[in-house]
Amino acid sequence: MNTFNVIIIGGGAAGFFTAINVAKQNPDLKVAVLEKAKTGLQKVKISGGGRCNVTHAEFIPQELVTNYPRGEKELLGPFHQFMTGDTMAWFEERGVALKIEDDGRMFPESNSSQTIIDCFLKEAEKYKVEVIYSSGVLNIEKHDNAWVLQTKTEAFYAEKIVVATGSSVKMWDILKTLNHTIINPVPSLFTFNVTDKRIKNIPGVAVQNVTVKVLNTNLESTGPLLVTHVGFSAPSILKLSAFGAVELAEMNYDFDIEINFIQQEFNQCLDVLKQLKQELAKKTVFKFAQFGIPKRLWQKLVLASKIEESKTWADINKTQLENLATQLTKAVFQVKGKSTFKDEFVTAGGVDLKEINFKTFESKLHKNLFFAGEVLNIDAITGGFNFQNAWTSGFIAARSIAD
Repeated sequence: MNTFNVIIIGGGAAGFFTAINVAKQNPDLKVAVLEKAKTGLQKVKISGGGRCNVTHAEFIPQELVTNYPRGEKELLGPFHQFMTGDTMAWFEERGVALKIEDDGRMFPESNSSQTIIDCFLKEAEKYKVEVIYSSGVLNIEKHDNAWVLQTKTEAFYAEKIVVATGSSVKMWDILKTLNHTIINPVPSLFTFNVTDKRIKNIPGVAVQNVTVKVLNTNLESTGPLLVTHVGFSAPSILKLSAFGAVELAEMNYDFDIEINFIQQEFNQCLDVLKQLKQELAKKTVFKFAQFGIPKRLWQKLVLASKIEESKTWADINKTQLENLATQLTKAVFQVKGKSTFKDEFVTAGGVDLKEINFKTFESKLHKNLFFAGEVLNIDAITGGFNFQNAWTSGFIAARSIAD
């Protein structure tokens, strides 16, 4: 009989973390992980370009939650229980030192996601967690006080179960049969597809701090911007895609954005340009980039302002100055479609948060049914925040189960 005290469904980051913490906190419990693939921790392996962005150096719960478009309110209490510092301590106690990079992202000092994978596999073995691969769960039923999990080949029985399957549509369908509400999934964390002569043939150009607005919405973000082969990427865009995941999906990814490349108001910029017209009268506008704008982008914006390559500052008229101020402070681009950001596909959607007790991560509908990670309608911007949700939810669920 495949009978366990606790079964975790899903051998990803949240699943392994939950299983290890259950088994450590209560060694008397028989714990298993069921993973549908031949190996586990696949998302961990590819995350952060293969380096695994474990968490983010944000140590105040009230500030950490602002990085979660969905889950901000619900995670405040849990982050007071298990936070970034606790994550660092957990890994360091197991010999995995973490380092903080300039942008706040945290990685293992080894710069290899394999370090995290090895840590989890070693801990699972140490605490006698049984990891069963090629065992996708096809059905979940409650019989008396036991959960029955059906795979292709056999049934498993457990007193308590944890669903940690990430953005699995199949699992969401199974949870619907248990009367859980599923918020329809839409993509989050994606780049914008833009075809425009102002960014043609200049992929790789980056501007350190811009403001991007989605016109006719309240969506706005600031941060670095990167020109790609197909449009725009980098944190300013990814943040918008996360916070606007539902709204942008409803627009079918067809909308206009306004970019302020220099973080100045139009009139403020125009005043500076008038000054430059006096100070740099004999210099060619096209050749010498201003405002810290990369030269290749500056030249595209100058041409878009109807200023010829040969014109000096003295030559340009009032209309051309206004055109240039517009291009610098409120350039409008048409977005037509999106592209996945690297391999780290993130989905907004999942189990309705109203149906979860966030003190325990237990279902409000079914006793002894717990959740961890992205199977819930929680997602974050890029930077290690999705993993922190996995660690926090997994730890609290484990503590609730082990007591």
